[in-house]
Amino acid sequence: MIYNNFKDIKISSLAMGAMRLPKNSADESDINEAAVREMVDYAIKKGVNYFDTAWGYHNGQSEYVMGKTLENYPRDSFYLADKFPGYDLTNMDKVEEIFEKQLQKCRVDYFDFYLFHNVCEMNIDAYLDEKYHIFEYLTEQKRKGRIRHLGFSVHGDQNTLTRFLNAYGKDMEFCQIQLNYIDWDFQNAKDKVELLSQWGIPVWVMEPVRGGKLAKLDDAYMEKLRKFRKDETAPAWAFRYLQSFPQVTTVLSGMSDFTQLKENIATFEEFKPVTEEEKQTLYDIAREMTSKTALPCTECRYCTAHCPQGLNIPLLISMYNEHLFTNGGFLAPMRIGRMKESERPSACVGCRSCEAVCPQKIKISEAFADFNSKL
Repeated sequence: MIYNNFKDIKISSLAMGAMRLPKNSADESDINEAAVREMVDYAIKKGVNYFDTAWGYHNGQSEYVMGKTLENYPRDSFYLADKFPGYDLTNMDKVEEIFEKQLQKCRVDYFDFYLFHNVCEMNIDAYLDEKYHIFEYLTEQKRKGRIRHLGFSVHGDQNTLTRFLNAYGKDMEFCQIQLNYIDWDFQNAKDKVELLSQWGIPVWVMEPVRGGKLAKLDDAYMEKLRKFRKDETAPAWAFRYLQSFPQVTTVLSGMSDFTQLKENIATFEEFKPVTEEEKQTLYDIAREMTSKTALPCTECRYCTAHCPQGLNIPLLISMYNEHLFTNGGFLAPMRIGRMKESERPSACVGCRSCEAVCPQKIKISEAFADFNSKL
């Protein structure tokens, strides 16, 4: 196992995420505990020392199962991460209650890593609102040693990330972002990496294979990659890409069966980052993949000057593209839900003034009508 330095400890480059644990049935709560024990045992024997869970994973059962599983190992032999569930605004005034319950569920006296979960447009105002005492409480737990390292995960845009950093950045030790060779441009991950580097905050990676989309590539794409490395698998390419970022400390993978775990661990037994030529090929593949569903907006903004509703059309198109590419997901609804009614795609009146000046000839009004129906 490859390890990276973080302060005075070494963290395995591959971390085991507990959001997609093996199940006995279609019920998210019905976790196959025997399979989890087998996977965790193998992971620890192979050098994985970072395990990540959260309040809402598997309908609240992930913390219980990971606690029961990890208590069989010496407490100083692994690092456990958990998160405050701010993705649900009804939790904002329950930080102490939830934190105490999480320790109980996980059967530990402290968390090695603890995060503000999913900082985004929906919750940034609440996270920054002092009346909830979230930052105050969590930093107090860190002073008491019940949190060893405090950080955050972010799904929000660059402005949201900047607001959070301006408020709490000096106290944040790490940040978990969605990073892969599709989202480098598609979700603007490159700007997040750059901003975090300016703050000196190391990166934890989530969604390294984009919810499975990068775990299996079309034969035409694999043929391009085999010209460089004939035996590398599609998931391995996604992980090798991340190995080329010195800012990345660990990569969280939500492995749902033993085969995935074994293959991913084998990949992280070697440090073989991609070359610049290989990286550009991956970016070319990413553009081809997203172009199959994404509207070709170049953000020239000719459209916005002609919209009688004053809509931020490029922003809405980017959200529409994300929603199409992921066949749904939570990001677009989350961001749209935070907008005023007058800013949403439903506010489009279908006048087509924007389309008359669009260099890419995008049928914007039709796209927004479709977007609204999907939402």
